[in-house]
Amino acid sequence: MASSIVLRVLSPGWRKALPGAGKLARRAAGAALAAAGHVGPAAEGTLCLVLADDVLQQRLNRQFRGRDKPTNVLSFDGRPGALGDVVLALETIAAEAGAQGKALADHFAHLVVHGVLHLMGYDHETRAQARRMERLEIDILAGLGIADPYGQPGKRRHESP
Repeated sequence: MASSIVLRVLSPGWRKALPGAGKLARRAAGAALAAAGHVGPAAEGTLCLVLADDVLQQRLNRQFRGRDKPTNVLSFDGRPGALGDVVLALETIAAEAGAQGKALADHFAHLVVHGVLHLMGYDHETRAQARRMERLEIDILAGLGIADPYGQPGKRRHESP
């Protein structure tokens, strides 16, 4: 498990939109780390959770992925001594939660879990990888009291943000 979880709130909108986001983010990240074990890069070190906005997320997505649009969550592998960073965009996450009829807190927790699992070596490039990652996400979220985010029949399971 990571030796520490650091929270950086770069968008003040998080405090109004989701009071307690920091506590929920730490709880979801801790649950993901505990459940995932060591799959990829070293699981020791600092995990940084960054609560950002769409402007920053779009800039990061353009710079590191070549996609000039905001996205819900980005994960960046860490340097030695750091597990990595999980950056979450408020406006995109809130819009997705509304469109999917989900509570903002539940969708946010899911994306924290999703981002942390990427840092732990999980991916969804192939169908088998997606199934494995989704099963773990569902189990972690259930432990947090959050319903299966993929439980809607006919819904496409995993889309890359």
